[in-house]
Amino acid sequence: MSFSDYWEAALLNHAFGKGNYTPPVHIYVGLSKADPLDDGSGLSEPVGGDYARVETDPADWTAWAAGLIANATDITFPVATGDWGTITHGCLFNAASGGNLLASGALSVSMAILAGPDAPVVSANNLTIVRT
Repeated sequence: MSFSDYWEAALLNHAFGKGNYTPPVHIYVGLSKADPLDDGSGLSEPVGGDYARVETDPADWTAWAAGLIANATDITFPVATGDWGTITHGCLFNAASGGNLLASGALSVSMAILAGPDAPVVSANNLTIVRT
């Protein structure tokens, strides 16, 4: 995953004393059917079918080590009651809906999420933010 333009600017402005950044209480994990792009203009989240971003807390993430942060626990989305389409990217946001894109990255394998009995899950340590 790479940082969005929003998050890069907020963190750099904070680091250089040009603004204050308060981290979100929760980070929300979302899905996209296209590359959201660093400015968020390409974001294509599923609509309907009970799609919702998943709220995570600080305890749900590992501490920065060996050049990365990862989800420490499984991230379980709601069961799709309608087709969500083919998901190509994972995203982090600072709000359950709307808000700002914080980071995004391509999935190693795209996933077609269809209505069905199983909830989509991102297993622990499979969503990583890596130092580049």
